[in-house]
Amino acid sequence: MIDVHNIILKKKDTILKALELLDLYALRIVLVVDENNHLLGSITDGDIRRGLLKGQDLNASVETIMHGTPYSIEEGTLNNRQIFEIMREKRYLALPVIKNGQLVNIITLDDLIQKKRKENPVFIMAGGFGTRLRPLTDTCPKPMLPVGGKPLLETIISSFKNQGFYKFYISTHYLPEVINAHFGNGEKFDVQIQYVHETDPLGTGGALSLLPAPNIKLPFIVINGDVLTNMNFEKLLDFHEKHEAIATMCVREFQYQIPYGVVNSENNVIKSMTEKPSYFFDINTGIYVISPELLAQVNPQFIGMPTILEEQMEKKNKVLSYPLHEYWLDIGHMEDYNRAQRDIVNLDFGKY
Repeated sequence: MIDVHNIILKKKDTILKALELLDLYALRIVLVVDENNHLLGSITDGDIRRGLLKGQDLNASVETIMHGTPYSIEEGTLNNRQIFEIMREKRYLALPVIKNGQLVNIITLDDLIQKKRKENPVFIMAGGFGTRLRPLTDTCPKPMLPVGGKPLLETIISSFKNQGFYKFYISTHYLPEVINAHFGNGEKFDVQIQYVHETDPLGTGGALSLLPAPNIKLPFIVINGDVLTNMNFEKLLDFHEKHEAIATMCVREFQYQIPYGVVNSENNVIKSMTEKPSYFFDINTGIYVISPELLAQVNPQFIGMPTILEEQMEKKNKVLSYPLHEYWLDIGHMEDYNRAQRDIVNLDFGKY
């Protein structure tokens, strides 16, 4: 990524200086700002060429050739996929980024295309029986059920891959050969996959004991293999690391409406009545970040992840919740599976 301060000019700078910056940074664009760093214009190699053809001197000021109304975006308003679509549609190679009227950054097409690989592993729990989705799961593990024309597990891996993750561990138990046959070592999907097999079910917590703890030096993401989401996993990791937590659980707000009128009484005297009240709860989404030091504390026994986290809380270790606002669906029942088939058509699993 180019430091935007390296490609800025003042409007009285010469065309020659603009040409030198274009040659030095090979970005094909430089930006013109005022004394308060407000964006005034942009200059491309095409602008210089047209100016020279019209007889402009190389020592003339850049304000004579600059484009005075450059397209820019406000910082934090668009994700990378949206920015990419704008650049593709308008055929831009770079876009200035503005904050409170001042130039703060520039995003290039190369920035969006080149993925920065993340070394944090991803552990996908794919060993469940999927009994609530029978008969679909009689011969197919639930994470391998097709959603949108390909296995759900492939969509999960692709979503992570689009965000730069490439190291995966997959826990298996029920029909592991189906998963192994499709993914192998991950090479055909341009990722690395290692399998840990649960001879007996260990639960979401106990399966952690099968991971090669000495090889895991960074916080890693744990996700159930029946979760469909397009969340930003990098933001989740940043949150976890910034707060130095031993574990972080993703939660989502869930609304429950009682279908009856609720009556509050004391000694048979009605104090209040509420018609079909709604209550809001944070629910577990089946997505976690775990710090490496927790792995050494997990034994190979059947135990759920919530119990693991409760044990850490009893030890006064920092366990956090992270609100998930993006799309999320736990495919636990047939109606969830049918909904996933409808929803996936409009989901964006692009880079953030």
